[in-house]
Amino acid sequence: MDRGENEGERDKGREEEEVEGEEEVTQQENGRLMLADGLADKGPKSLTSSSGQQVSNGFTTSAPQSSTEGPGTGASSGGTAPGAGGGTGSSMPLGGLRTLVVQQTSLERPRETWSKKMDFLLSVIGYAVDLGNVWRFPYICYQNGGGAFLLPYLLMAVFGGVPLFYMELALGQFHRSGCISIWKHICPIFKGIGFAICIIALYIAFYYNTIMAWALYYLLSSFRSTLPWTTCTNSWNTVNCNRYMSTDHNISWSNSSTSPAEEFYTRQVLQVHLSSGLHQLGSVSWQLALCLLFIFTIVYFSIWKGVKTSGKVVWVTATFPYLVLLVLLIRGATLPGAWRGVVFYLKPDWEKLLSTTVWIDAAAQIFFSLGPGFGVLLAFASYNPFHNNCYKDALVTSSVNCLTSFLSGFVIFTVLGYMAEMRKQDVDTVAKDAGPSLLFIIYAEAIANMPAATFFAIIFFLMIIMLGLDSTFAGLEGVITAMLDEFPHVLVKRREWFVFGLVCVCYLGALSTLTYGGAFVVKLFEEYATGPAVITVVLLEVIAVSWFYGTSRFCNDVQVMLGFYPGCFWRVCWVAICPCFLLFIIISFLAFPPEVRLFHYHYPAWTTVLGYCIGVSSFICVPTYMVYHLLNAKGTFKQTSTKVSHVFVIRVLEHLARET
Repeated sequence: MDRGENEGERDKGREEEEVEGEEEVTQQENGRLMLADGLADKGPKSLTSSSGQQVSNGFTTSAPQSSTEGPGTGASSGGTAPGAGGGTGSSMPLGGLRTLVVQQTSLERPRETWSKKMDFLLSVIGYAVDLGNVWRFPYICYQNGGGAFLLPYLLMAVFGGVPLFYMELALGQFHRSGCISIWKHICPIFKGIGFAICIIALYIAFYYNTIMAWALYYLLSSFRSTLPWTTCTNSWNTVNCNRYMSTDHNISWSNSSTSPAEEFYTRQVLQVHLSSGLHQLGSVSWQLALCLLFIFTIVYFSIWKGVKTSGKVVWVTATFPYLVLLVLLIRGATLPGAWRGVVFYLKPDWEKLLSTTVWIDAAAQIFFSLGPGFGVLLAFASYNPFHNNCYKDALVTSSVNCLTSFLSGFVIFTVLGYMAEMRKQDVDTVAKDAGPSLLFIIYAEAIANMPAATFFAIIFFLMIIMLGLDSTFAGLEGVITAMLDEFPHVLVKRREWFVFGLVCVCYLGALSTLTYGGAFVVKLFEEYATGPAVITVVLLEVIAVSWFYGTSRFCNDVQVMLGFYPGCFWRVCWVAICPCFLLFIIISFLAFPPEVRLFHYHYPAWTTVLGYCIGVSSFICVPTYMVYHLLNAKGTFKQTSTKVSHVFVIRVLEHLARET
């Protein structure tokens, strides 16, 4: 080939590069080659070459190490994995093999990753296993048929909870984004879901940490030879205080009588007797304010540096509760009457399964136990290596969560059986209280009547604090990751200050729960502010992923990451069963609104309206952002809305075509 022909070939190559540069605009983000637009509208794109593979999220990645290679995934060798310092793309021009090298020019820091795989697993387990596993599951189980409740619980877990859990881990790991910025890859019009999740997480932080402040108050009060909730001679006790155990003789118990544990909880810790209700909360309890300040101090120094530090802290906070549960289980099993509690806990009442309430409770319990939709799973998974087996992680962590709930039932009910034996009462009479009262009154009283009561009280309330800390770490990390990914140039280099500001906002927002009527505020937030809103948000999330982004495209993403295509079971769950599962919970909540009461206070009608307003205040972000997106999109409003509707119709037709 002469010199003129060589120059002609070089000119032709330059022209081809210019055409390619006009067709695909690339940008460097965290050291990865990403497509600038078209991610929501274009189908999965795989370019196979000798140097690497460019997947649908724009990452240049090597093939996953898996023996299963499905259609649509290209095997490559020597590619650059996500998170590497630079990216290499390749193409196949007509004239032969040509490699296009894109050099790293971005000054942005690469995305942080977990130090060890176990850091991630313990963080997810610590997030999923929270206070609700210890008090809510045992109560819901015995209330809804004992052992018979396990059937709807497992069904709801298999067909609803675990698929949602798996979906969020896969989404976060593939797109490596928090709950806000991830929507630019999936369906930008649903970006309001991410903002709604962040607001819900703040509401949870306003009341959830207050429960840990109560536990810290109990912990500090436990360093005494005689626990303060065992006697009726304290300044907070009333004339109605009576010990009601078989060892206490000449004690007359009436309907107006109260136990010393109940009076310590209501009159000394909460001081609810100084508040007449939500309309008159009273002053802030300085003792609880200091306890909560200490809790938030621990939270701040655990998450201020990112998952590198929080991943180390969870080695203690996620494992210690299991050690305590094992100790309490062994101690409870050796108590007199423990078998009565176990029989009451597991004895099946199959007729209960005919009640719709049982299935509603099973669905709600598994959903809030696994915790999809709070942005936490997306955030945690986004720090994983690209080819991490999130499918296996989802099965392992969700199984550990469900087994922990089941184990907690034995820990609680062996002690309740002991209490029933000592009081000469039935177990259902002793276990009538639900929620925190089950832990802070009934279980605390039972511990106080055991040998070595001080030791068991200390480790029990330490366990409660650590269970809560894990969930708080996770919830705030979900917000932090979302905001840092959405505003990286402003916040990434100022993470410590941003986390400090976020913790201060959470503390100030929690002040209303530290008042004399703060327990009423906690109950209001728990029932209305978070539950219905987050379920509705997750329903929209599943619809956006399955019907707008497309299940087939999502499955292709999973195949690129893991090397195998999700089976038919998972696809059917994501497309149909999970939306129906969530819709069932929402309709049930609207059809059978809970009767909210706490102690002797019945919440008036105006508090229900207030609760729904708080819940809507987070969900309103979704339609608000949709309107904003449509008004600011290119083209007229009619053209944009028509395009969105066409995408949805196309996805529906694709699903129907595959089914037929």
